[in-house]
Amino acid sequence: MNLTALNAISPIDGRYRGKVAQLANYFSEEALIKYRVLVEIEYFIALCEIPLPQLSDFDSSLFNTLRNIYKNFSAEDAQQIKDIEKITNHDVKAVEYFIKKKFDALNLEKYKEFIHFGLTSQDINNTAIPLSIKEAMNDVFVPHYQDLLKKLETLVKEWEKVSMLARTHGQPASPTRLGKEINVFVVRLKEQFNLLNDIPSAAKFGGATGNFNAHKVAYKNIDWKKFGSKFVEEKLGLHHSFPTTQIEHYDHLAALFDGLKRINNIIIDLDRDFWTYVSMDYFKQKIKAGEVGSSAMPHKVNPIDFENSEGNLGIANAIFEHLSAKLPISRLQRDLTDSTVLRNVGVPFGHTIIAFTSTLKGLNKLLLNEEKFKQDLENNWAVVAEAIQTILRREAYPDAYEVLKGLTRTNEKINQNSIANFIDSLHVSNEIKEELKAITPANYTGI
Repeated sequence: MNLTALNAISPIDGRYRGKVAQLANYFSEEALIKYRVLVEIEYFIALCEIPLPQLSDFDSSLFNTLRNIYKNFSAEDAQQIKDIEKITNHDVKAVEYFIKKKFDALNLEKYKEFIHFGLTSQDINNTAIPLSIKEAMNDVFVPHYQDLLKKLETLVKEWEKVSMLARTHGQPASPTRLGKEINVFVVRLKEQFNLLNDIPSAAKFGGATGNFNAHKVAYKNIDWKKFGSKFVEEKLGLHHSFPTTQIEHYDHLAALFDGLKRINNIIIDLDRDFWTYVSMDYFKQKIKAGEVGSSAMPHKVNPIDFENSEGNLGIANAIFEHLSAKLPISRLQRDLTDSTVLRNVGVPFGHTIIAFTSTLKGLNKLLLNEEKFKQDLENNWAVVAEAIQTILRREAYPDAYEVLKGLTRTNEKINQNSIANFIDSLHVSNEIKEELKAITPANYTGI
């Protein structure tokens, strides 16, 4: 049975495949194999550049030929490696054998034993996977994040002067402005994104148990620690973790996943706020011809994009949380659990990208209902009580808070007239009364 959108088990590979297809370049099995080939080839070239005695006759033109092995890597190449794996029952060893066959074709047989020289499989996995995550972040996550952020920044400007009734504990509270409330999310997202940029993309590279044992015993006079750091940092653009056990300790990767989870939580918060604003009739939604909001109720236009985003972010965060909690823990010098869970690293990224796309779609469908904002403010004149009692305090008016409490805690409707009548009853100057009467729910919005 061929995999299709209809028979895929995961919605990432089924219903939502079109939204996340780009991630296959970084997190699919084929992509993982390609990144492993890349690391093996670059490692071999780095050995040539030491140079080791047997490898001194290599030149840059031959290096380019070798790099084409991963630059021109195809699905057929990946399948060849999977076929070899059926025999070896070891995925990284299959990559080594594949490259050795390529060396045979290039008449480089006598150099084959320097492929994967002195390494363990985790030297390849713990460089290939961080590299794939780093490039997926730069090529896929960041552009989607920036698209969403730019939309929010546009709405901040567009709605910066829209006064609105704030709600704390669900109850009417001191008025605010719609643009400012969206800007809260903008600043939160930016601050968490800045923290992400401070997290190194770390990789382990040090032989079987992290000490360059095999390298050192073969070539005692080479500074293998310096070589490893130069290879990881200059060739691959990663941070060299040292010392390590047989595997990367994953502390930095855990920090990345926790940071992504915090960004997702901010967007969940935003999704729920906009969902609520739609339910309060603060926004209408653009209607697309032919779309159905409910199978039973023809009038409905549901805020499904914000709901879709919230659901996908929840799944993403559950997996990010498991990865960040599990990966830094390994029995003694290594166990296999990190390899097992890292095969799922693309899943939370997939759900995150789906969510970002859905939130952006939801924001693009919003139509501001200014009349509803004005109506809510007009119906809640009691919120200017805070302003009045604060000015009275400034004027040393006795028991200012209690006086306003007495006014606003009655069951009578508070409106502009009742507020004006109350102000007229105060023992303050006419100048202060005029100052108080100038305050309205629409203009009492702070800075």
